[in-house]
Amino acid sequence: MTEIFDPARPLPDSAAGSVAALKAREQAELAGRLAELKAGEALLDRTDPAQVANHRLEKARTLMGLERGDEAWPLGRAALDTFLDREVWEEAADCCDVLFRCNQPASLAALGQGIWLAVTFPMDPELGVHLLTHLVDETPDKADGAAVAAVTALFLVDHRVSDPGLHEKLHFFTSQILGQVARRHSGVENQQQFDLWMERLELNEPDRFLPRLRNVIDVLVQDDWWFDRALIQSRLPEE
Repeated sequence: MTEIFDPARPLPDSAAGSVAALKAREQAELAGRLAELKAGEALLDRTDPAQVANHRLEKARTLMGLERGDEAWPLGRAALDTFLDREVWEEAADCCDVLFRCNQPASLAALGQGIWLAVTFPMDPELGVHLLTHLVDETPDKADGAAVAAVTALFLVDHRVSDPGLHEKLHFFTSQILGQVARRHSGVENQQQFDLWMERLELNEPDRFLPRLRNVIDVLVQDDWWFDRALIQSRLPEE
């Protein structure tokens, strides 16, 4: 993780899609998609839990995009239960992402559980990075939790992405997020300061920062776990 701090390189454009006209068009498209999903409900095979769960997740995602999180929540929560029962971990983590963005009282618990699944199981690395970026955004500037989340995202990319093109894209993105966190956390402005900051926070050592991520997740979820972590861990193959 050396030589990744470069304040001259631009951060990803977080303002994309904020133009009012674009937002209106997106909302219209989402409304059309919602109408399609409602019309398609009559064709669902109710005896197929996976089909029903996928439809609920897509409808929840669409409602969330329309800023109707209170309506999206029960659909996403029901879909999550199905995916957990069937041990379809990536779809379960995707559900947690949608539930977090519904902005409901238990949304932080959803985020914590989604991150736990994304780190525990091999899955789409972009989903894991996406969830961890939410945690960065939710963490106060001076708190270490954002640094732990950002370095974990970089760790996932470096250890789980084999495609060179995707690795380059995600490595660049997560490196810039980590550099941004270093600036807001400790005023880091150059590579030497960055290296010292990484060493001081023990962010070069997965055996140190991954247990700290678990602690952050516990703070997010509290006692509101929707699955049995211990049972799942007991079924994991030994390393």
